[in-house]
Amino acid sequence: MQRLSRDDMARRVARDIRQGAYVNLGIGLPTKVANYLPHERETLLQSENGLLGMGPSPAAGEEDWDLINAGKQAVTLRAGGAYFHHADSFAMMRGGHIDICVLGAFQVSTKGDLANWHTGQSDAIPAVGGAMDLAIGAKNTYVMMELLTKTGESKLVDACTYPLTGLACVSRLYTDLAVFDLGPDGARVVDMVDGLSIDHLRELTGVTLTSA
Repeated sequence: MQRLSRDDMARRVARDIRQGAYVNLGIGLPTKVANYLPHERETLLQSENGLLGMGPSPAAGEEDWDLINAGKQAVTLRAGGAYFHHADSFAMMRGGHIDICVLGAFQVSTKGDLANWHTGQSDAIPAVGGAMDLAIGAKNTYVMMELLTKTGESKLVDACTYPLTGLACVSRLYTDLAVFDLGPDGARVVDMVDGLSIDHLRELTGVTLTSA
């Protein structure tokens, strides 16, 4: 069984982003998706700090630190891209104008509940940012994360134990071992890495899984 690398996960997410979509990539791992969207496919990447039309990460040494995303990473701007006020950016997110957002998470439930801003630990630093606005405002919310914690616990759970960001908002989960569709009927396996069986996947996650 060969786990997907973080770049492979980003390629897998990029494959499902359609032509003409307005997309927000969350801070952290999801930002890698921008590097794997085909240049010939018109996809409008939005950042909550007021950018529309972002391109891939700049080459080393070519960063413009006046041009950054919400995670303070240097980005590029495609032809026709635009800058605008932070408040207008949140109006896009809250007003249902984002087709897809891709977020990271600490936990996701089989019904699509999302926990991605706090672990509940007293020494943890909360970081909600615009996640609540995106999770509820976007037409489709995808999550991208490793399936297991460093100690081997599944981040796909029957019910989240961490503080919630949103209820029943995640429709698809991309991980290093499998891709899942989530919803009222639970988790359905879309595809998984070579060498992994659905029975083994059930053992790893401890949740009920159906297959396509």
